[in-house]
Amino acid sequence: MKFLRLIYQNLWRNKTRSLLTSAGTMILVFVVTLVWSILGFLATATTEKPANIKAIVSERWRIPSMMPYAYAASLKEGAATEPEDTKPTDNMTWTFYGGSLDPKKRTFENIVFAFCLEPKKLLTMMDGLDELPADSQERKSLEAAVAKMESNRQGILLGQQRAEMLKKKVGDRFTIHSFNYKEIDLEVEVFGILPTRRYDQSAAMNIEYLLGAIDSYKQKHNGKAHALADKTMNLVWLRVPDTKAFTKVAAQIQESPQYAMPAVKVQTASAGISTFLEAYADLLWGMRWLLAPAILVTLAVVIANAISISVRERQTEFAVLKVLGFQPAQIMVLVLGEALLVGVLSGLLSAGGSWFLVNQVAGGIPFPIAFFPKFLIPSDAWWWGLAVGGGTAFLGSFVPAWTACRVKVSEVFARVG
Repeated sequence: MKFLRLIYQNLWRNKTRSLLTSAGTMILVFVVTLVWSILGFLATATTEKPANIKAIVSERWRIPSMMPYAYAASLKEGAATEPEDTKPTDNMTWTFYGGSLDPKKRTFENIVFAFCLEPKKLLTMMDGLDELPADSQERKSLEAAVAKMESNRQGILLGQQRAEMLKKKVGDRFTIHSFNYKEIDLEVEVFGILPTRRYDQSAAMNIEYLLGAIDSYKQKHNGKAHALADKTMNLVWLRVPDTKAFTKVAAQIQESPQYAMPAVKVQTASAGISTFLEAYADLLWGMRWLLAPAILVTLAVVIANAISISVRERQTEFAVLKVLGFQPAQIMVLVLGEALLVGVLSGLLSAGGSWFLVNQVAGGIPFPIAFFPKFLIPSDAWWWGLAVGGGTAFLGSFVPAWTACRVKVSEVFARVG
């Protein structure tokens, strides 16, 4: 205990240097925590799962995928035609609908990007929403909103931030002027707010509303179909129990003659996400192999400089400690302890503060990649801060600590004399 008190007193003698070193450590730990959170989430999302697999069906040769909705019924069944064929345990179709509240002036604040789908699939297939606890208030509110959307197809669910930007609340009505489905403008009513931060900037609508509007377009234009009438399905999601079932379903779909014009492909959700991430490959590589290591090296250098300056200033003090009976190992532990105390406490405080501010206050890191508009900091960040702060403190202070314990009493007192 006396040793710890001595470490604390040594640090507090030069408050400015200790606080600056701590601040630098906290800033660098904060940045590396953000980087590792993004990389860790993407690594998990692109890792193949052995069970409860989600598969994505999309158009084979075109991006963005645009399939006829006539494919939906058979794709939901995994193109099963024989009793022995394998069927998915659940399914979901996605149709992307974008528009703005102002037909003439489109801004980031007035646009809406919606997933058009069967409302009930929000509860069973939408990532994040399908994992809400059954007894949670968020789940119950979502179930109530979905029930309303099933009975009234003009309903829309908005992400929290998107609702704030649009200045809309539950019960408000407005018209979306589409920019991808030209002349298909939809009047909607806000039935609820999407409960998870992942969909803060998104919205969800009943697919039947869009399909009905496209049918009405044909009636209003003397039988002329809308330009996208046969391209109203972007993706189909299928849930299968394991890898064996996925292989069978994928083969059934890709070998079926039903999907020739256009042809389709089937891949696991993790493989599909990997495909989307190819456009960010250089950025992610730089974050993993350049930015994160550079931060760790910088942090070690910052601590090494601070401890080196302290050791040079305290040569006489270390000599006196040796005269008083302190062993070289004790002096080395004393110097290492000072660095570790700053590094560990600063790293832990920075990581914990990052977790709280990003997750609880900001609602995630706004770094849109593929279908992921935000990233949360995992609870593992607490030990990341501990490890990064402590590890870099140890590496950065080892040489100065070794120098301190090798101080020769006679040489120091000779210089003093």
